[in-house]
Amino acid sequence: MTRAEAIQLMESKINNVNLRKHILAVEAVMKYLARELKEDEESWGLAGLLHDLDYEDTKKTPEKHTLITEELLKDKDVSTEIINAIKAHADKKTRETLMEKAIYCADPVTGFLVAGALIRPEKKLSAIDVAFAKNRMKEKRFAAGASREAMRTCQDLNLDLDRFFQISLDAMNSISSDLGL
Repeated sequence: MTRAEAIQLMESKINNVNLRKHILAVEAVMKYLARELKEDEESWGLAGLLHDLDYEDTKKTPEKHTLITEELLKDKDVSTEIINAIKAHADKKTRETLMEKAIYCADPVTGFLVAGALIRPEKKLSAIDVAFAKNRMKEKRFAAGASREAMRTCQDLNLDLDRFFQISLDAMNSISSDLGL
C-alpha cells in the first residue's frame, strides 16, 4: 500500500479532524523513530497512518479496536509486520518487534506534546522543549489520557526519555502546519 492509498483509506474511515491530526502526528513520529533506528521509514509511517483506522467504529467497543482494522487490511497490500504493529499499539498482541514497540510509545506521546503546545500562549509545538515535556510528565492530571508508562517504554528502543521526546518534537514540528500547531 502506498502512502497516498493509506491517506485515502484513513480519510474515508476517519471523520474527526483532530483524530486525523493525531494519526498524521503518529506517522511523523514513527518515520523519525525509523530513521533514528535505521529501519524502513515507509513501512513504519504506514503503521502510524493506519493504526487508528477503526477508532471511530470501535469507540463504544474498545475491545474490538485494531481487530476491525486487521480484517479491513487483510485484502490490501499491507504487510503482517504493519498489521501486528497496529494490533500491538492497543495491546491486542505482545510487543516483540522494534516497530511494535515504537508505535506503542509513539501513540501517546503525540497527544501529550499537543497538550503541551496548547497550554502555551503561542499554541505552537515550537514553544515547548524536552525539559518542558519532562516536567509535565510529573503532573498526573496533565494530559491524563497519555500513558506515561507507555511513553517510558521508549527504553525498549534503547532510547532514553530525553532522546525520545526530542525525536517526537522534531517529527511533529516537521508537520506543524498540518497539525495547526
